[in-house]
Amino acid sequence: MTVTQDLSFISLIGNASLLVQLVMALLLLVSVMSWSYIFRKMFAIKSAQTQTEDFERAFWSGGNLNALYEEATSNRRHTAGKSGALERIFESGMGEFIKVKATFAAKGNVDSGSVIDGARRAMRAAYQREMDALESHLAFLASVGSVSPYVGLFGTVWGIMNAFRGLANVQQATLAAVAPGIAEALIATAIGLFAAIPAVVAYNRYSHDIDRLAIRFESFIEEFSNILQRQVR
Repeated sequence: MTVTQDLSFISLIGNASLLVQLVMALLLLVSVMSWSYIFRKMFAIKSAQTQTEDFERAFWSGGNLNALYEEATSNRRHTAGKSGALERIFESGMGEFIKVKATFAAKGNVDSGSVIDGARRAMRAAYQREMDALESHLAFLASVGSVSPYVGLFGTVWGIMNAFRGLANVQQATLAAVAPGIAEALIATAIGLFAAIPAVVAYNRYSHDIDRLAIRFESFIEEFSNILQRQVR
């Protein structure tokens, strides 16, 4: 351990032991990745909320469902990013409804229960895909929030051990002799908290927003199933 009176942040990192420096580098890398996912997820959820509101407004305006279905299909195929999650759920349900209804009509006997069940299953499958996309990288943020402080603490403990071992080479054990080594070690905990706190805040916020979107999607599936049931009769 190099004992120094320069307690600047960069100097403390530079004088830390190799293992502590590796811990700091790992935590900084994790922090950068965490912030990247935080911003990406923020834009993705905001876009999903806006697209959901736009589609709900169009759906409940009383327009023709077939025209809305054709527009949703066109948006998905030709306009990247314009088709929203709820619109894709609607497209899956409406498309399955049209196919199953045509199949039964060709046989001369329309089973309304089977038609509605098929549409509902298609919407549930689309719902699961959309939720999986919205929840991507949330597990990483949760892991960063829970593990980073302990990784930083490991670096701190190791650094403090080295600081006290270094006292063996000092004739007089004073605070000035041990303070730099302890300060170097404590930086690892600080970096761990720097990585963990934003990740925890973002995870809690995004989980809440995604849960609210999930409720809106599930409510739409039930309401749309009722509308299709009235149409198939």
